[in-house]
Amino acid sequence: MTVDRPARRIAARVRVAVGVATAKAERPRNEDAVWARDGAFLVADGMGGHDRGEVASRTAIEVLRGLSQGAPTPDEARAMVREAHAAVRALPKGTGRRPGTTVTGVVLTEHDGVPCWLVVNVGDSRTYRMAGAVLEQVTQDHSEVAELVAAGVVSAEDASRHPRRNVVTRVLGGGSRDVEPDVWLLPVSPGDRMLMCSDGLTDALSDARIEAELRAADDPQEAADRLIAAALAAGGRDNVTAVVVDAAVTRRPA
Repeated sequence: MTVDRPARRIAARVRVAVGVATAKAERPRNEDAVWARDGAFLVADGMGGHDRGEVASRTAIEVLRGLSQGAPTPDEARAMVREAHAAVRALPKGTGRRPGTTVTGVVLTEHDGVPCWLVVNVGDSRTYRMAGAVLEQVTQDHSEVAELVAAGVVSAEDASRHPRRNVVTRVLGGGSRDVEPDVWLLPVSPGDRMLMCSDGLTDALSDARIEAELRAADDPQEAADRLIAAALAAGGRDNVTAVVVDAAVTRRPA
């Protein structure tokens, strides 16, 4: 595929360094899948029992890696997420639950000549941005507990211990015929550090600990490795994946 002019312009203006780390922890296999190249940085966390979760996350990523070709618009991203949803729904059900997967991440694109992160999210995997050494969660969890917190029924502190904290309300695949992804644009700022992770990381580590580990390492690969090591040392039992992306805005377009 020929790379279009906006994509070339973005590549000339925004340089990225990437770190990727993952571990199966105490699970029999790693059902997380990752795409982290060509301006697209995505994490999918599969579910469905046996090997179905692994297949679901891999199937979603195989479709969504298409976001790395060109400079997608929000509407194009929504269409591709729905294509991924259909592909996961088409997988054989087997004897367990219907396969499903979360997905979260960012894609480098452009809006009105300004380099942007195109944020994509379905489920309770998370995307964070650290700017000026301050960590901010930029995605909203699609989960029962997140809805309870938003309604004021459960406190944010109690949410991390709630027995239904891992019950998601939106997934790719699963039983729903359609899915509504969260998709929006976030201007790239010099020095942005983006983190995409599965809930194996956020279940094991608080946001404060995640921020501390990101601050402790200048190199994104070291940062990703530190996060995974910290999650395992904290007793994390679920698959855990972290993608860390550092961005440097190099110059204005000619």
